Amino acid sequence: MENNSVEQPIGTTMDTYFYNHPFDLVILIGCMQHNKWKVVGANQKACRFFDGNPGEGTADFFGEHWKTINKQFAEFKNRSHMKTYCSFSIEDKASLHEMNMYRQQSDEYDQLFLIELRSQDELMMEKKLRREYEQKYMSVINHNLDPIITVNRQNRISYANLSVHQTFGYRLKELTGRSIFDLIGEEKVEEFGSFLYSAFSGESIEMEGITFSHKKGQYLTAYLKTIPVWVQGDIEEIHLILRDTSSHLKNNERLLFLSYHDQLTGLWNRRALKEHFEEDAEYALRSDEKLSFVHLDLDRFKMINDSIGRTGADEILKMIAERIKMVCPQSGKLYRNGGDEYILLLRNDSIEKTEKIAQRILSDFTKPFYYKHQEYFISSSIGISVYPDDGTGLDDLLKKAEQAVLFVKERGRSHYRFYKEEMNTSFTDAAIMESHLRRAIEFDELEIHYQPQVNLQTGKIDSFEALLRWNNRKFGFVSPAQFIPMAEESGLIHTIGDWVLENVCKQLKEWQDKQFRQVRIAVNISPKQFRTGEFAEKAKSLIEKYGIYASSFEVEITESALMNMRDTLSTLQKLKKIGVTISVDDFGTGYSSLSYLKQYPIDIIKIDRSFIKDIELDEKNEAIAKTIINLAHNLGMQVIAEGVEKDLQAQILKEADCHKAQGFLYSKAIPAAQVVEKYFSWS
Repeated sequence: MENNSVEQPIGTTMDTYFYNHPFDLVILIGCMQHNKWKVVGANQKACRFFDGNPGEGTADFFGEHWKTINKQFAEFKNRSHMKTYCSFSIEDKASLHEMNMYRQQSDEYDQLFLIELRSQDELMMEKKLRREYEQKYMSVINHNLDPIITVNRQNRISYANLSVHQTFGYRLKELTGRSIFDLIGEEKVEEFGSFLYSAFSGESIEMEGITFSHKKGQYLTAYLKTIPVWVQGDIEEIHLILRDTSSHLKNNERLLFLSYHDQLTGLWNRRALKEHFEEDAEYALRSDEKLSFVHLDLDRFKMINDSIGRTGADEILKMIAERIKMVCPQSGKLYRNGGDEYILLLRNDSIEKTEKIAQRILSDFTKPFYYKHQEYFISSSIGISVYPDDGTGLDDLLKKAEQAVLFVKERGRSHYRFYKEEMNTSFTDAAIMESHLRRAIEFDELEIHYQPQVNLQTGKIDSFEALLRWNNRKFGFVSPAQFIPMAEESGLIHTIGDWVLENVCKQLKEWQDKQFRQVRIAVNISPKQFRTGEFAEKAKSLIEKYGIYASSFEVEITESALMNMRDTLSTLQKLKKIGVTISVDDFGTGYSSLSYLKQYPIDIIKIDRSFIKDIELDEKNEAIAKTIINLAHNLGMQVIAEGVEKDLQAQILKEADCHKAQGFLYSKAIPAAQVVEKYFSWS
């Protein structure tokens, strides 16, 4: 509240004063006798604000606000002017006003006062906004997850948020007034001083790797960023935003370890091998030394995996790693190559020393591995390649060591071999061939040839076997004996098998539309295709799609496909219901019991070529072939002999009452166009 002695308002009339103050509330009140106050005059803004009229009593004019104004007169006393603040509530909205009261001279009234009310709402709004800005500003600092310390130009700490306590253990009162340099590790003080100088120059800068003292005494590695605090064009303070990176550094170290080590065994991994090889190869080249790559592959480890499960197998893989470590010389490095393979890289070892290490490993593998009180015997095959004798590139050396391993496995396992050039000729690049096989359909490299099956009694031909041929743009004609197993192992057999089924049905439809005599085509079905559980439905769909006779379609399966009784029986019954002919290929070479001939709906038995070969010379082969023929007759089945190449073989089979024969004696497998020309042109 102010009390200043000022002159009365200048103006010859009150109207002039009202006119000169259009934005204020101006009211003239007077008191005559008996303390009766009334409003002598008021400008329009005052009348609207208080909803009153000049001439009314003050209590009527001001209403409930008169008490607030009247209370000020007790403070006025004999002064000529007084300044104070009053808050009025109009329609539940508070309004602050600056109130000036001036004493006036009057002959008519005992007391006369001019009241001038000036709205302070803008000031209130400004103060409110300022408070909001301050709260928002402090909220950003106080609720930030990163520790923030405010430092003045004297390098003293003036503020610290709650995260500083949570991260570094200090409370605000413990830091206020302290030098920021007290918290910086000695080795970083000079660098931090330069950093702080740049920050107070107005730069928003960053600093990594600074060591910041925790309250408990240890130093934590932190990342630091600055924000200058500008006040009226000058930097008064800076905010230091810290982030504890100690855990990140530990995580990075852990990630770095994992990126170069096998997670299961802790050995070096393939990535580490690549980087180490560059260093070791350079060293060997400078020192005129050799490097030996000892590739160790566990024999039949899948059996262990299947027997004791993944967890148990993993434990044994760790035991194996520890056992090989015992053999590994100090200058050597041991890597896990993935799965059940390990690689030992030896520096400057002679052939004799490398052989001794391989022999020691093989000898150690004769001892059992124990898991859950059970002993397991595991053997390994070892292939060795030498740098630079066998190559100078890592991939080439590893490939050759692997070829040496495969050479050992093909010759009985549990031994070692150094790579020799002649090994390379027996290993076609399977990966490249498989990639070509994957696109064989796309590049139209596959073709179906048909081998006729001749009725031995009449010489007529009314059935063929469909045989797949592959003419590759890189490898040329590839033997089915080579690419069919590859398709089986890679899973491509499903795609290729579907393609064969589709095209055989399409061929049957074409011949049917041309009204050629009806023939049957046998299609070899892989056990993997047969076990999908959807084969019968797929065959039915194709027969219906092309509108061919179901009896013209023959499914040829091997004995191994018959081993799963429940699923196989269900599929075969569905095929028979459709009207498809079912034959068993390579009869007598499988592992199934003869009981399946009785249980399954089989129409044809095909005698394997191994029993036909030398049938005219080998009495045992002749006896087996005749036994199979008699068995088929007794069971009401037809029998077809495969691989017939000589007239005498055909004669023996005919006399034994074999129904049909196929082989080079009659024809090799030929394209569809030649089938038409050779067997259908007369019909």
